[in-house]
Amino acid sequence: MDVSDVKGLFAEVKKRMDAHTEFVRKELAGVRTGRASTGMLEGVQVEAYGAKMPLNQVATLSIPEPSLIVAQPFDPSIMPALERAIRLSDLGLNPASDGKVLRIPIPSLTDERRKELSRHVHKMAEEGRNHVRVVRREANDKLKKMLKDHQISEDDEKRALEEVQKVTDQHIKGIDDLQAKKDQELLGK
Repeated sequence: MDVSDVKGLFAEVKKRMDAHTEFVRKELAGVRTGRASTGMLEGVQVEAYGAKMPLNQVATLSIPEPSLIVAQPFDPSIMPALERAIRLSDLGLNPASDGKVLRIPIPSLTDERRKELSRHVHKMAEEGRNHVRVVRREANDKLKKMLKDHQISEDDEKRALEEVQKVTDQHIKGIDDLQAKKDQELLGK
């Protein structure tokens, strides 16, 4: 039996599942909850210096109060591009500039919008869980092939399959927790 192959497989499975969980975490951070969060602006790209750049690379973001984000560009000449990028994002925000800083009020959400966002959160979480399950299936297929090719014993395969399932369960629970936390923020459940 080649233990290093199985260990390498576990490392790869964990790494890929971690990446999917982290992706879901970042996606959910971008969902508006009615409270100001700099994470909601993570996906906003600003047209500056002839290229599209992430908002946090061209401005300092702060939250002086729960329903307001303030963006202060490092270079005041990009203020119009900054304002335009936020208006064109699908976040439904309406920034106001005073020439030095951009004030971005976060409007409170209607019940209907909260439910809509909750459905979106559930869809993103389910996609994340599906990606984790795909990684599990690929790992299980590799283990079955290793058994068939006599690289590992049946007992080793059984233990390895259990370990893959344990890692899968941990990651799915992590995604479930992220979803529940976001639902709590959105719906106050």
